[in-house]
Order: sequence, then structure tokens, then C-alpha cells
Amino acid sequence: MGRHGERHGGGRHGGTGAARPPHPADGGRGRRFRNRSRATALLAMGVAVLAMALAMCGFPPEDGGVRRAAGSPAAQVGWGFTHTEYSADRGEEQATASADRLLSADPMPQNQHVMGWGAQNPEPSPGQYDFKELDSRVDLIRRTGGTPVLTLCCAPDWMKGGKAGQTDWSELEKAPSPEHYADFAALAGTVARRYPDIRHFIVWNELKGFFDEARNRWDHEGYTRLYNMVYRELKKADKNNLVGGPYAVMDSYAPGDDTYASDVKGPWGSLDRRTVDAVEYWNEHKAGADFVVVDGSSYTKDDRYVPDAFTATRKFADVGRWLRRTTGLPLWWAEWYVEVADRNDDRRGWSEPRRTATQASALISMAEGGATSGFYWNPQNEGADCPGCLWRSTELRDGGGKLPMMDLLSRFSRAFPPGTSYERVDVAAAGRADVRVLGDDEDVLVVNVRDRPVRTTVDGKLVTLDAYGIQWLKR
Repeated sequence: MGRHGERHGGGRHGGTGAARPPHPADGGRGRRFRNRSRATALLAMGVAVLAMALAMCGFPPEDGGVRRAAGSPAAQVGWGFTHTEYSADRGEEQATASADRLLSADPMPQNQHVMGWGAQNPEPSPGQYDFKELDSRVDLIRRTGGTPVLTLCCAPDWMKGGKAGQTDWSELEKAPSPEHYADFAALAGTVARRYPDIRHFIVWNELKGFFDEARNRWDHEGYTRLYNMVYRELKKADKNNLVGGPYAVMDSYAPGDDTYASDVKGPWGSLDRRTVDAVEYWNEHKAGADFVVVDGSSYTKDDRYVPDAFTATRKFADVGRWLRRTTGLPLWWAEWYVEVADRNDDRRGWSEPRRTATQASALISMAEGGATSGFYWNPQNEGADCPGCLWRSTELRDGGGKLPMMDLLSRFSRAFPPGTSYERVDVAAAGRADVRVLGDDEDVLVVNVRDRPVRTTVDGKLVTLDAYGIQWLKR
């Protein structure tokens, strides 16, 4: 159990308590690899190189660079982060004050789950509520000026076969039983009425508990029934509430692995067709939606970068375009990952410059794919060593200070809000393979994808970047 017992992330994936399912999509049957021909593999590599070269030249996205998604502008909240088990609502007084100042300086959207990841069981017994921890997180978001988003996950034990009045955190990732879908929807309505200033709601997390082992696929029918009940309840609570799903994981397989290949493909491989089926079923049978929300990693299900960690981030662009074409809705990435976790579910293998540069490449690709909003999964812990964290732990007396990923995320959020029209950024021919760029009429983000210094001309300006360096240029 965590320090406060109820403050759990559970599960695995992502390290940092991401509480994603142990990738049951393989149905426990292991992976089957069928190799394509060498020519096919070489062709895929060639396409990857060409695609990366075009992106690095700063060519606008396929639709000319205009990223004004269909749907209500209010459903496009921008770029922010998700609170996890440890956050700035607890710790040393001086440190929490520092974190408050940091978050208030550049307010961003902030997402919080209603159970787990820093919040205790909100309804331990039917009709008996406990919102102390959730109140604390919502208060943090409010006082720092963030746009609040609530992820409606997970379900109290009594809704999924457990005993009323008890919370077994090892069962956090179980879905509610079908006979309790209405109870979970009612809880969602209670939450919405408790926080009438919150307008944005994500229904469930990563289809947790909805994998059908017998059929070796997602129970997208069951999830969609739950989603529709929650959607209707939230609209009943306030017609201005904005709701999205299905928060499916965009798992992919490398080129040459046709195990569950789909038609959603790129040089990085192909999406798992069972995930594609789940998204398409939800899209066709949903009661309504104000945005589509997913998550995913740039690497494959067997933890490979194709052909390398930077080029692999183009998956976010290709998948984003497919999602926009399929749903026509504003696109959110609820989580995204670029660094494979180790056996302890931690991400400590990269230097902070490499990690931040790869994250910047992912943000560029998400924007190119049409995403208007995204939430960085903030891997906060209680110690001084926290790879990828946004601020120093508030459990430290000198905590609360900004870390490199916060610098990138807050600047990206400020420079490229929803509605941004991206424009071409010229890069000297000799440097096109060394940098990734993204720009509008005011700002240009330049990322060095090499582990050595790079000197090139970007937008007519001579730029010198350290290994994995990031620079912002004004136009």
C-alpha cells in the first residue's frame, strides 16, 4: 500500500504507477511472429527515413497545417498533465508553496482520477461517500488556475464483486459488473454535481477489466454500454458537461509481425486490430461524445523502437490522423510513453536531455496528427531522484522546483494551444536529418535528435544545439 493507503496507482505499465493492464490483449497465449520478406522490411525502413526527413524539413501536416478540430472549442483543452499517486497537494509547506507558484505561473489542464492515483475509494459502501482525497486534488487544480479534468475510473469494490465498506487495492483495475454499470453511472453523476465547475470528463481508463479472455479480444460492447450510461448521466447532471472515451491503448506490432495486424499502419508497424475494432465499435455505437481520447507508446508491444526512438514517435501522428478521420472528434492523448520501462517498471535508462528531447518529438508528432490536447503522465515520487518528473518532490524541503520536462510541457502548452495553425519551417538541407521542428506564425520548436552537438540553419537563423538539445525561436 502507498503511504496513505488509498493513494494507489496499482498495476503495471508505464512505471510510475501508471496502473495499466498487464497487456492482456495477447490473451495469455504468447506472441506469434511471422516474418515478412526482407524486401518488405527494407521498404518499411525506406518509408520511415523518408517520413522522418519530411517532418524534419518542417513541412506542415497533411491538411496544410490548420488544426482546428470539429466540435466545441471547449472540448479542446490543450496540453497538460495527469496527477498520479504523489503530487503537490501534500508535503513540506515550503515545497508545496513552491509547486503552487510553479503551476500557477503557466496554468495548464490537469487531470485526476476519481479513485486511485492519489484519490481514495469515493463510495466505499452504497450511498456512503468519501471525497477527502479527491477534494484535495481538485482544490490544488483550482488554486493553481488549471483546467480541471476528471477521469471516471475506477470502481468501488462493491460494484465489482467485493465487499461493501472494504477496498482491496489489488483489485483496482477490475471493471464494474454489468449489473452495477448503472451504479457507476450514478457515482459519476454525483461526482459531476459535487464539482459543478468541472466540465471535462473521461470515461474509464484503458478499457481496464474489459478484456474478454474467452474470445481473446476487448469486450468493447460492455465498455460501450458503461460509457453510454455514464455519458447520459453526465449530460443529465449538466448539459454543458463534455464527455469522451474510449481511452483505449494504441498498442502496435513491428513491421514483420502480423500477429494482430490491422490496416492502420506506418513505418513503425501496425495497430493491434482488436484495438481498432474496439475504437470503431465505440465510435459507431456511442450515445455521443465531445472528444475521442486514447493513449499509447511509441514503441511496440514487444518493446522495440522502429527503426529508432525518435522516428518511432511518428506513430502518434499516423494514429492521430486515423482517429480524426474515423471519429471526426477533437483528439486527446490521455497518456503517452517514449521510453521502455525496465523490469521494475521504472524508466531510468536515459539521460534527462535524451528523455526530454524524445518527449518533444512525440509532442510534435501528436500535433501533426491533429491532437489538440494531451496529458503527460507525471511520474512523481517522494525522493530526489525522479526521472521525467515535472517538479522536485514536495516531500523535500527544497522541493517544488521546475524540472526539464515541466519546462518543455509548459512552453509547448503556451506556444501551441488548440486552434494553432502550423506553418512550414525551413531547415538547411545538411541539417534536416538532425532536427525535428514545429512552428506557427510566432514560435518555432527545434529538437536535436542526435547524441552530439548540431549546428544548422533553421528558419533562416543559425542554430547551435547541444546533444539532444531543445531551442525555441521567435518569428
